[in-house]
Amino acid sequence: MSMKMNDRPWILIVEDDSSLRETLKNLLKRRHYRVSEAGTVKEAHHQLKKRFFDLILLDLTLPDGSGLDILRKIAVNYRNRIIIVSGTGTIDTAVEAMRRGAFDFLEKPVDRDVLLVTVKKAIELNRELDNYRKLKDELSDGSTFEKIIYKSKAMAEVVKKAKESARSDKTVLISGETGTGKELIAQAIHNSSERKKKPFITVNCAAIPINLAESELFGFEKGAFTGADNAYPGKFLLGDTGTIFLDEIGELHPEIQPKLLRVLESREISSLKSTRSKKLDIRVIAATNKNLSGPAKDTDFRSDLYYRIEEITIDIPPLRERKTDIMPLVHHFILIANITHSKQIRGIDKEAQKLLTGYHWPGNIRELKNTIDETIAFIRDTEVRAHHLPAKLRKQENTTLSESPLLNLQELEKIHVKKVLRLTRHNIQKSARILGIGRPALYRKMKKYNLEKK
Repeated sequence: MSMKMNDRPWILIVEDDSSLRETLKNLLKRRHYRVSEAGTVKEAHHQLKKRFFDLILLDLTLPDGSGLDILRKIAVNYRNRIIIVSGTGTIDTAVEAMRRGAFDFLEKPVDRDVLLVTVKKAIELNRELDNYRKLKDELSDGSTFEKIIYKSKAMAEVVKKAKESARSDKTVLISGETGTGKELIAQAIHNSSERKKKPFITVNCAAIPINLAESELFGFEKGAFTGADNAYPGKFLLGDTGTIFLDEIGELHPEIQPKLLRVLESREISSLKSTRSKKLDIRVIAATNKNLSGPAKDTDFRSDLYYRIEEITIDIPPLRERKTDIMPLVHHFILIANITHSKQIRGIDKEAQKLLTGYHWPGNIRELKNTIDETIAFIRDTEVRAHHLPAKLRKQENTTLSESPLLNLQELEKIHVKKVLRLTRHNIQKSARILGIGRPALYRKMKKYNLEKK
């Protein structure tokens, strides 16, 4: 075991037998643990006031009291961090010690190898639990730009533009395929803005039925319709002074779009059946996985509303276009899956890395996260290997030009343009960027090869 000084765990030995205490201390120090010792309950409490220990080896029979008394006082902060080492153990005592938070119970004389293995397991478990608590604390603090994991230049540009947008109140339109992290960017913009301590309201526009859309967004008065026993302010007023995130805005029904446009332009809102309007101070961030403008747009989205929400545009590239982000994300998701499934996966072999970076990830980061979670849930090794990964990754097509039938340049161009359009779901802006041509040129090629969206 090789550890840096600051990483070396602290262990407290509470044992009244000085000879055994010395033996245990030397054994643990040879394994590079840092060790303190106590021979009585009083000395143990003195040591516990000085520092926090990663682990305590605790004898139950001490000159001035019982080890269980120590356990009772420190059970909350030291749960799973205590190994009982006693020669007076009974089944009842062991059960009581475990119930109060001990990690394990070893009877004297203790086998050295068993002790070292138990110590190692206890420390590893608690480090995982510490990571879990830290991760939970981070998640509860909300998304920030520092928590966005990336390595690619493309995502660096996305984060840079998003950071700049956080300094203003302009409406932001975030575009990108499903699973690319649009909501994560929206939350980071809010949490980095002057509105960060105000509400962040998320609305899934695709999930709102048309008959409820107006009342859900803009509210209603008591008695506005059958069943409206109480007034409801609506999502916009709930987010007043903060940020509202309109996810999948391209799915918003055409009947609601002009009402949303009026709210955005006037910054006033009238709830259903209300005769008065209310002033609104809210920052709007919208997101879409569709092309909302141009001749090849994917939806009946009003042009005037589009131009109102695209004051700042942020386009998140799909994962297949930023391969260097895959492995950093994989390592992050392994950490989360280790905690979720109580595993200790430490690495990933080269063949598995090759499969992960070679896959096209149509579901983007969301699919990658689910894949890693599923893999870790069923793995029994300490390393992810190629055969652990789902069949969809192991059966990737690796067709090369040498294996393909010979085609002329026009045929090759048609196949490539068709492939790019399919992968971007006919998003003209993205397809043109990938192909390295302008949108007019792409439209001409689509017409030439009969690839226009039907």
